Amino acid sequence: MSSMKNKRFNLLLIALVTVVALWSLWPSWRDYSLSKELESYGTTQESLNFALSHRDEIESNRKKSLKLGLDLKGGMHLVMEVDQVDLFEQKAWNKDARFTAIMQSVRAQASQSDTRIIDLLSAEFKKENIPLSRYFYDIRNTDREIISKLEKESDDALSRAKEIIRNRIDQYGVAEPVITTQGSRKIIIELPGVSDQNRVRNLLKGTAKLEFKLLREPEVLVRTLDRINSYLVQNSSAPTVATPDSSAGAKPANAPVAVKKPSAKPLYDVIGVFQNGTAFTTEQSKEYVVALLHRSDIQALLPLDTELLLSARPDINEKGEKLYPIYLVRKGAELTGGVITEAKATFGSQGVQPEVLMEMNSEGTSKWARITGANIGKRIAIVLDGSVYSAPVVQSKIPSGNSVINGIATLEEAKDLEIVLKAGALPAPVRIIEERSVGPSLGADYIRAGVLSLSWAFFAVAVFMLVYYKKAGIAADIALVLNIMIVLSVLAGFNASLSLPGIAGIVLTIGMAVDANVLIYERVREELDAGKGLKSAIELGYERAFSSILDSHVTTLSAAFLLYTYGIGPIQGFALTLMIGTAASLFTAIVVTKEIFSFLLLRNVLSEKSFG
Repeated sequence: MSSMKNKRFNLLLIALVTVVALWSLWPSWRDYSLSKELESYGTTQESLNFALSHRDEIESNRKKSLKLGLDLKGGMHLVMEVDQVDLFEQKAWNKDARFTAIMQSVRAQASQSDTRIIDLLSAEFKKENIPLSRYFYDIRNTDREIISKLEKESDDALSRAKEIIRNRIDQYGVAEPVITTQGSRKIIIELPGVSDQNRVRNLLKGTAKLEFKLLREPEVLVRTLDRINSYLVQNSSAPTVATPDSSAGAKPANAPVAVKKPSAKPLYDVIGVFQNGTAFTTEQSKEYVVALLHRSDIQALLPLDTELLLSARPDINEKGEKLYPIYLVRKGAELTGGVITEAKATFGSQGVQPEVLMEMNSEGTSKWARITGANIGKRIAIVLDGSVYSAPVVQSKIPSGNSVINGIATLEEAKDLEIVLKAGALPAPVRIIEERSVGPSLGADYIRAGVLSLSWAFFAVAVFMLVYYKKAGIAADIALVLNIMIVLSVLAGFNASLSLPGIAGIVLTIGMAVDANVLIYERVREELDAGKGLKSAIELGYERAFSSILDSHVTTLSAAFLLYTYGIGPIQGFALTLMIGTAASLFTAIVVTKEIFSFLLLRNVLSEKSFG
């Protein structure tokens, strides 16, 4: 009675697994069929009509189909590094020239090594015989306590950067991105199917640090520029960049000041000043001006708690030249982007210029109302990642907590801005240190090679089992087909990606699945040679081979699990398919083939010669 119950359960389990596998793979088959049908139409209009009439079905099946990895589908592979030196600099207080020198040394070492930044920092402070508490946290903290706190800050920054990058990618719409961390500061990103690589690159590396800063008065800006110019003259630091055009004679309100002697006015060779007190630089001079304004000796000449920032977008003058406005703003932000709860890309009131509308939380709303109410008639710069997007004049108190970022070139850029604002600001700057791309044509070649290798492996094994084990080989081959179906269906069902190493894992699984059958069949042969009946030999063969099969499969599963846990990218793809395939192999070898033999015994199809 118990045997009958086990048989029914096994048959039900096999039927259930087979049905679920077919159901999971059906969208992949339909997606392939619909794609081929779409390609078969000769004219663009016919293919468009077909796509529109089957739109829901195409989108649904594509979403549920088996995803291909970066190496098969093409796309981008990026290695990004979180700037933890910058993170630690943000956490420090009481900074001085000595601290700056130490951090410069740490940054130089970090660029040449994968050593943890916290270890480099600790070693540098020990070498200088300075306690970390001089610059970090509480003066009463020991070095060990501070290192522990900074380690937590480092781990949190890496985890948060990973999640923010994932959020940005998800909102951008990349199917099945692979995002993992490596070491203490690197993030590995694989983006299958990405075509606009430059857009994705800009989307990922932007810190998205949003700040609202008050502008200083125009006369303060002019005095500051004059001070810098005098300093450059005294120190013979005249730039070599070409002078922007200027007009002689009477100057209108918005005309740049004429530069008569470039050698006497080195700063004004690259920066022009309008009569209304606003400053600008040309596109040719922009790179030099940015580097100049970041020099520590130049920053020391600025008024207390101020900084010079350039506009994110240029203005176009009558001659078609691109002029980048320069702003003198307070260094301390009146409000930061942490209060933003919603961002939406749209067009302005004129319906021409793209902009991003922002909504704030209750804390931000009350602060924004107070800030705008106290600064009516003044300008507030909206600064994102160190560039000024707009600097509107406050007309009245804004109690609603709404604000607008304009000065955006395209709607696409506005949408990207919406994405980074929604995802939040990165805890520290990230930079791309490695980038590779795989073209779709190369991916197609890989698919052909992978499918060919899989087909030959299956064909070779299937033929061997048929030749060597006769009818018993048929059972092994049926189990092998089900094994491959289970692996692919699990990948499709859980939205995992099939990669080239994954195909290698399936090929290895084919060998393991047959290995289990070989163990069983050889045991059955031994029992038949010992004079046992066919049914009894099959039962004893499975029973005595089980421990060996279980041991080998558990060992392989453990190794694959460790590979998946500690590996990255391709190694994880290989390990994942190997784990699924090994588990499926245990099921098909022990349960499926045994039930096939039971069915064949009932039909009197098997004989002693069926095992070769």
